[in-house]
Amino acid sequence: MLARRSLLFAAPALLAFPARSADPLPVLATFSILADFAREVGGDRIRVEALVGPGQDAHTFNPAPGEAQRVARARVIVVNGLGFDAWMDRLARAANFRGTRIVASEGIRTLKARHHHHHGHDHGHHHHHHGDADPHIWQDPKRAQVMVRRIAAGLSAADPAGRATYEANAARYNERLEALHAWVEAQFRSIPREARRVVTSHDAFAYYGERYGVTFLAPQGVTTRAEPSAREVAQLVQQIRRERIRAIFLEDMANPRLIEQVAREAGVRVGGTLYSDALSPPDGPAPTYEAMIRHNTRMLAEALAG
Repeated sequence: MLARRSLLFAAPALLAFPARSADPLPVLATFSILADFAREVGGDRIRVEALVGPGQDAHTFNPAPGEAQRVARARVIVVNGLGFDAWMDRLARAANFRGTRIVASEGIRTLKARHHHHHGHDHGHHHHHHGDADPHIWQDPKRAQVMVRRIAAGLSAADPAGRATYEANAARYNERLEALHAWVEAQFRSIPREARRVVTSHDAFAYYGERYGVTFLAPQGVTTRAEPSAREVAQLVQQIRRERIRAIFLEDMANPRLIEQVAREAGVRVGGTLYSDALSPPDGPAPTYEAMIRHNTRMLAEALAG
């Protein structure tokens, strides 16, 4: 009798788990922000990894020989597209990848990339190899919602039994992104549009700028390759004064003394570090996409309101 009762008690527990393969679907995203989107959509049904982890730059990623094995083990790969992570095409070919490939940027209206020589990155020459479209679409939470729907559709194609779960998770997450978008708008409401002008070292915020009416300027004549000349520093100071720029975010310049000098001479504040192409490690200020947008927005709004 006891044995029979324990069986009866066990049965409902078994029924609570839908029949599916015991192992989560292995998903490989090209970089940390896409991995975060996939994690939100896939939940427990997937196991997601990022090839380019937090704090690493996907622009200059050089896959190690072992990376093709990681691609071969995945059933789904998630790429941004627009040339941002074109190295994944070569990896997928090397791994003879036959699974589902999700291109998160598909069908999203893009902005033209600004081609300029004075890039804030040491690797500026890599930066605009992605044709004419600016690939940094995730910087706009409204476009991010479309990326999330693309990922849900791709996961559903790879794992049809999970469709209802993926669609429900994507809808819930997109409600949070809608709330995030409304929150960002509210942070800028009291700042006049003509005052929303910022200098950043990395030309990665055009989509954010278009959505929230912020003009981002990449510095003229300043690179991280060498100490800028006195003339280059003077040019940057003149540009900041001429454009009446309120805040500088030159996160990639190695020398904080230089930033302080420019800010002092131009009479503006240094705004801190913005996250553009990668999340921070878990203990940093931007461990998730939502945290990244909130962190960047707080930094920008504080500096512009100052």
